[in-house]
Amino acid sequence: MKYKYCGRITALVILVSFLTGFPVFGEPLIAPPKNSAENGMRLFSEFEVDLLIDDITTAAVEAIEQAAAEAAKAAAIAGIEREAVLLRDRAAAVREANHWKTEYKMVKGRGVRNMVITGVVCLLGGLAIGIGGGLILGRR
Repeated sequence: MKYKYCGRITALVILVSFLTGFPVFGEPLIAPPKNSAENGMRLFSEFEVDLLIDDITTAAVEAIEQAAAEAAKAAAIAGIEREAVLLRDRAAAVREANHWKTEYKMVKGRGVRNMVITGVVCLLGGLAIGIGGGLILGRR
């Protein structure tokens, strides 16, 4: 019930603000100086136009040269960054290859050792079975 008349009061305030003109104070607008020509346009001489064209051309050439230099720098930096990434990838691949090479040598060394141990165990086992079997069968 508190807000029953809120919409009506708001509408009334908005209506009054549109109907009432409030004075606004401020600095006067600064008008551009009047030109000598009657239609409001200043007329330039051919020499002034040529000078302006030369200045614009010089500025454009300098801007193009600067943009080309910046593009060349950016291309060189991008090439160096790509080369750095490739060198990092190559170094990582070499490290991984060296790791697997070392791992292979260790496994190969262990395999040869295990093979020798297996051969000795089989030889001793065969001798034990052969001698034991010969002794057992020889007694009979």
